[in-house]
Amino acid sequence: MSENKRFSFEFFPPKTDVGREKLATVRKELNQLGPDFFSVTYGAGGSTRDNTKDIVLTMTDEGISTAPHLSFGGDDEASMLELITSYKEAGINRIVALRGDMPSGMGAQRLIYAEELVQFIRKHTGDHFHLEVAAYPEIHPDADNYDSDIQFLKQKFDAGADSAITQYFYNADAYFYFMDQCQKIGIDKPIYAGIMPITNYQNLARFSKNCGAEIPRWVCQKLEGYGDDKESIAAFGTDVVTKLCEQLLANGAPGIHFYTMNQIEPNKAIWNNLKL
Repeated sequence: MSENKRFSFEFFPPKTDVGREKLATVRKELNQLGPDFFSVTYGAGGSTRDNTKDIVLTMTDEGISTAPHLSFGGDDEASMLELITSYKEAGINRIVALRGDMPSGMGAQRLIYAEELVQFIRKHTGDHFHLEVAAYPEIHPDADNYDSDIQFLKQKFDAGADSAITQYFYNADAYFYFMDQCQKIGIDKPIYAGIMPITNYQNLARFSKNCGAEIPRWVCQKLEGYGDDKESIAAFGTDVVTKLCEQLLANGAPGIHFYTMNQIEPNKAIWNNLKL
């Protein structure tokens, strides 16, 4: 099943020493599975800039293929170019380019769209970086409408992006319909499916509401029925997401991007179920 497919894992940068020690263990274990690369997120407005950079450079030094997430946030062009150059000099050849969000308290400063960031990186580094951008099968919560959001994705590709990673979702039909609509307007670059294991229903429901990811009603009902039974939630979640991945891969998805939440077991369980 894994032939000609791409698989990657995503981490967020921990804020504590304990979290950093845990992540060192997690990445070592998940790296043994043989993913194509890892990515490390970038907080709103670049709020984790130094933390993200430290983790990316450390993982790169360990021989692990790692891509930093990047957005302008509140940074100026000189600061952004310095950061991009440092990644290039470290031998990093992949960046996840995003609009990102402004952290609270930064006022009405204009957000720099991912299309502009892609153009900026291409202008200063040519084709050195493989540039990933974000895609939204269930449409970005800030989008005016479905069609305009797909047009924004096309603009990112036209600006020089190589491929896209989707927001996580649990409805395969939403992904395949989205792919059909992308093809109709001339998008021919790969769009990799983002998936998130289910381990904590309350956290997932809260996060999904904020980012516009829909949890099917039947899944919600099942998870709510388990109450505080963490083992049953994890087992059911693993089964649901495994079946989702099987359906995606069998019907043409070019690969899977795991939103790991810095955990080993749920991601490893799905990986092993898929026989990757």
